[in-house]
Amino acid sequence: MRRAMRKSTLETLGLGSVLDIFRRGGLPVTAAALVDQVFGPPEARGCLVVSGGNGVVGAGKVMQFASRLEPYGVPVVALDFPGGTGLAREYDGLARGFGPARAARIMSSVIQLGYDGTSLPPALAALRPRVLIEAIPELLEVKRAHYALFRAAFPEIEIRSVTSGFPARELGVAVAHPAYPHAVNKVWEVVEPAPSPLTQLMWALGLVPMRMEDHWSFVLDVLFCGAMQAACRAHDATNLPPWKLDKWVRRLLGPNPFRAHDAIGAKGATFLTWSCLDHLAREYGPLFAPAPVLVEHKDSGQDWYPPNHFRPVIDWPLDPAGQEEIEARLLGPVVQMLTLILAERRAGLPEINAIGELCAQFARGAVALARGLGRERVVALVERYHALDQAAAASPWHPEALAALDGPEGLQLYVNAEHDGTVGVISLGRESYNWDVDAELNRALDWLRAEGIARVIVTGDFHLAPQMVGADTADFHPALGDAARGAALSRAWTATARRLHDEFAVSVGLINGKRCLGGFLELMSHCHTLIAAEGAELGMPEVTLPVVPGMEGCHWPFRRAEPRHWPDLLRLLLEGTSVRAADTVGWLTDAAAPLDAAIALAWAVARGDRTLPRRPLAAGPLSGLLERMPPLSPATGPALAAGRAAILDAIRQCGAVPLDQAQELQAELSARFLASAECRSGRIGAAYAKTAA
Repeated sequence: MRRAMRKSTLETLGLGSVLDIFRRGGLPVTAAALVDQVFGPPEARGCLVVSGGNGVVGAGKVMQFASRLEPYGVPVVALDFPGGTGLAREYDGLARGFGPARAARIMSSVIQLGYDGTSLPPALAALRPRVLIEAIPELLEVKRAHYALFRAAFPEIEIRSVTSGFPARELGVAVAHPAYPHAVNKVWEVVEPAPSPLTQLMWALGLVPMRMEDHWSFVLDVLFCGAMQAACRAHDATNLPPWKLDKWVRRLLGPNPFRAHDAIGAKGATFLTWSCLDHLAREYGPLFAPAPVLVEHKDSGQDWYPPNHFRPVIDWPLDPAGQEEIEARLLGPVVQMLTLILAERRAGLPEINAIGELCAQFARGAVALARGLGRERVVALVERYHALDQAAAASPWHPEALAALDGPEGLQLYVNAEHDGTVGVISLGRESYNWDVDAELNRALDWLRAEGIARVIVTGDFHLAPQMVGADTADFHPALGDAARGAALSRAWTATARRLHDEFAVSVGLINGKRCLGGFLELMSHCHTLIAAEGAELGMPEVTLPVVPGMEGCHWPFRRAEPRHWPDLLRLLLEGTSVRAADTVGWLTDAAAPLDAAIALAWAVARGDRTLPRRPLAAGPLSGLLERMPPLSPATGPALAAGRAAILDAIRQCGAVPLDQAQELQAELSARFLASAECRSGRIGAAYAKTAA
């Protein structure tokens, strides 16, 4: 028996559901077995070829694959015209990420081969190419000729194009479109007839493939290029400069499209955006027709931002009518484009939403944004935009597709729940906790209780959220000058966390990703039993922002730890650095093990087949909480010093009262500091200032 609120995104990869992982007692596939399947056995191991391997995309993908395939003895061939320097530019980042010794080992598995574009180097055959990742320029006939060249030499080779726009049906090969920045972003849009071993291997290696349907520009570039198109058209209509429009786009959507193009490299990035929009315009009409200023910059290759000394000192604000117009010009086309994506069902709603956040810099995914605006507001924005730009009304506009926002996927973009009749599994699919996650988590808890489930596991989703980095600090912005709003946030999120402790007979938290920090660690700590993958990093970085933890982090962990471990918790909160899960057993976690063993243990505990001693929760005041202060590193500035003082005060005050009073007291203390000058002068205040258009 299995019931679920919605389909798990893992199922689209042919990997079963999160509940299946627990019932199996481990991950559905292993990288070692899939490497053998894709590249052949060790004694006849083939290679992976990246053509265009010295370009921006190709060099990044060489590094990404080589760092993951080197332990399995799979060479990575970087094939390109002679003279490129892309790999050399990427090496410094590789050394920073892995250290010089490991970086040297990785590079020893990378083989650079030159060719003339019309014939393959003879040395390639001896390396037994099994997979080609094509990263050559976006010219359709050139790509097709390239595939023919490889198929003639290696008929069995598996080919993936990194194209950002061409559908697989135009190319004649499957698509694996990676997100920028290419050396570090793990997300790939995958277009293929059915989930392949290569796609499953990418998942097993720690990448994040997402299945797409076969449409022009898939999802990512419709959203990313669409936001740029909206900003360019707003510039042409209002003469607002790119730097000011970036602030408005950042406030309304999250990204800085003009700045992003400059950071990527204005000449190449602007050409790719123009190319994407040009193809979309031919297919879907004037909504996508590249704005005149975009065409100008495509032709000139110039940056979007002028040098600092040419920027104006005075930033005149828009009046209310101007603000209303700019909101319609920026949001209207983007949500119109979203309805096209929804109408064509280009991907599952959780994947569409995640791509906006993970790859296009949206603060909230496009689906969550539309859901938050509400269907009436979305329709009004698009109609207002059509009044301003009548040509856009001739392009597809599907208000009926917004009905999907009220369906199972639309309501549960980030949080899913499943059960087998006895144990429920809640999977979290967003790396940072926000109001959307909070609402969806409450709906998941309500659903499990209505289904009669009294035993629950809370974990990451093993796909879209490979880590839990804490609270989404953008949700703190309204509280920077309003303590009442900060207290309301703390109360609400803490009430959700307490449900894990109070409303289930057994609750087990499993930290399955590479890190769990801040608000997510506070949430997971409310489970009766907390189990972690032994190498996961756990931490409370709030002091570095600075903010005071608002989900009971200043007293709840102390109430569940023996006094001899209180200095460990104090160090965690006051230093802001992370510790390995294996080093926290007994005072923060209850067990840590290799991931498959941790999965099996969490399932056994949730079912009642295994028991771990449950650390008690002290309900009364805590005596002597600050008597054994650990040695701390010197505060590096006034912000860290202020954060430490405020967190220490919250620990002292919340520990001095009974549990039933501590929740409200922590909310008040957290909110008071959030509204303080010290917080506003820190990293959260600085991020908020960038949205002040």
